[in-house]
Amino acid sequence: MKGIDKIGTDVAFAAQLLEEDGIVAIATETVYGLAANAYSESSVMKVFEAKQRPSFDPLIVHTHSIEQVESFTSEFPAELKKLANAFWPGPLTLILPKNNKIPNIVTSGLKTVAVRIPRKTRTLELLKKLPFPLAAPSANPFGYISPTTAQHVIKQLGDKIDYVLEDGDAEVGLESTIVGYEDGQYIVYRAGGISIEEIEAIVGPVLLKNHSSSNPKAPGMLASHYAPKDVRVVHAEEFDGEDDESIYYLRFDKKLKNIPGHRQVILSKSSDLTVAARNLFASLRQLDEIPSCKTIVIEYVPNKGLGKAINDRLKRASAH
Repeated sequence: MKGIDKIGTDVAFAAQLLEEDGIVAIATETVYGLAANAYSESSVMKVFEAKQRPSFDPLIVHTHSIEQVESFTSEFPAELKKLANAFWPGPLTLILPKNNKIPNIVTSGLKTVAVRIPRKTRTLELLKKLPFPLAAPSANPFGYISPTTAQHVIKQLGDKIDYVLEDGDAEVGLESTIVGYEDGQYIVYRAGGISIEEIEAIVGPVLLKNHSSSNPKAPGMLASHYAPKDVRVVHAEEFDGEDDESIYYLRFDKKLKNIPGHRQVILSKSSDLTVAARNLFASLRQLDEIPSCKTIVIEYVPNKGLGKAINDRLKRASAH
């Protein structure tokens, strides 16, 4: 199978590949993930190799039920189960103590494992067919823009994976929110598809602990990540545009008047943060693929709701 021929909707075929130690890209509501048998060190190693992902960056384990979560964890604290009941299936990842079913390669040697239940129909059908959960980071080369369509996956990793189980575009467009519970405190390790406000509405105040330069405690915490070419991020009032044909602009809801329209991409004409989140990675990719674009200047979005997660990704994209 080559290129576009690797994209399909055959759940049974995807399951067979995974049972044979293969790696398969799966759709989730956040981004497309690159999945392998979470109980198999050799399968998971193929994911690290395909992505060229550092071994100290742990993976998220995807499953279909709380019952299966309890089969590979040693404890599921009531405080975190409260969040699971509120947001699963959905873009929430929980940090739980693992048992010995989960090999150390999945957790980068940590005693905890990151777990979530995605809500894409076809992916849930696949998970229910398998006797094991799936370890699945985003289906892109490490450090590059996360894929929100099956075509993005093929363009970046087509020759390194066995199949893409397609199930439409990712409707959230940002990775999951990662939450743990330590010493009586809820901790958000990564802002994502569920806003801090939504979580606090269920459990009260949380501590935000987003970045780590090395040895992160949870997936997706590295300070530099999701990075296309040269990126600058500015507040709207700080910058009104340079008339340089090599500079392109990613704006929240309004174009700059003094810059040609073809050098600007808008995340949401309706000023909707949910729409902006959905369009973020695809818009970055669109600009990154323009040969004449050498620098991308991005406007921060309002820092509320999903805007906090969007701004977190923008900071990481410019961390180089």
